[in-house]
Amino acid sequence: MENLSGKVAVVTGASRGIGRSIAVNLARCGALVVINYIKNEKEACKTLDMVKQEGANGIIVQGDVSLYNSAEKIMKNTLSNMGKIDILVNNAGISKVGLFIDMRENEWQQIIDINFKGVLNCTHCVLEHMISRKSGSIVNISSMWGKVGASCESIYSASKGAVNLFTKSIAKEMGPSNIRINAVAPGVIDTEMNSWLQEEERKNLIEEIPIGRFGKSDDIGKIVCFLAGESSQYITGQIITVDGGMI
Repeated sequence: MENLSGKVAVVTGASRGIGRSIAVNLARCGALVVINYIKNEKEACKTLDMVKQEGANGIIVQGDVSLYNSAEKIMKNTLSNMGKIDILVNNAGISKVGLFIDMRENEWQQIIDINFKGVLNCTHCVLEHMISRKSGSIVNISSMWGKVGASCESIYSASKGAVNLFTKSIAKEMGPSNIRINAVAPGVIDTEMNSWLQEEERKNLIEEIPIGRFGKSDDIGKIVCFLAGESSQYITGQIITVDGGMI
């Protein structure tokens, strides 16, 4: 387990699912955790309670990462309360399943704004601080579909593909400032986002996964801790796929 004692970590979209697990795993490693949420304050408070159960501390910060001014406020709020930001996890994201031909422009715009623009906004708002300290780790949560594309999730796949290339590019820019930027590309993770699947659909999906099960949120949380910690000091610009061998 990584030692992140004294580190301050901001996790966007941390009120549930993978984001919650990332926050809890960071806390388990000793980090102070800033839990960002957009609407569900009750669930964000639940995440904070789970962080405290790990013996760590943190705060909740409301904000919509798709809006630059809001992303900026998240980082300023963190700095005023915590004094620094060592780790940023760009986790906030949404998905919509369906044929592209049936989608409306406002639907694909929302996916792009949160999944990709949100990463741009938060990264841009934290970099000046990290550059001034010559230190920092940013972990973007992508998807295996950002590498190969998924039928009926074309815009989601495109948004995550954009995250992957941004990760590789910005890592090259920030390397000289000792700021590492990586991405984690989850496969099928057993979260609320996949709760719409029927039992037969779940069974068929599991048959496509060599390890024979859906991933757990903790499978992602643990990788994020690794990428945020000392053990990965020579790793940057990488997309780590965590999918049970599916692709």
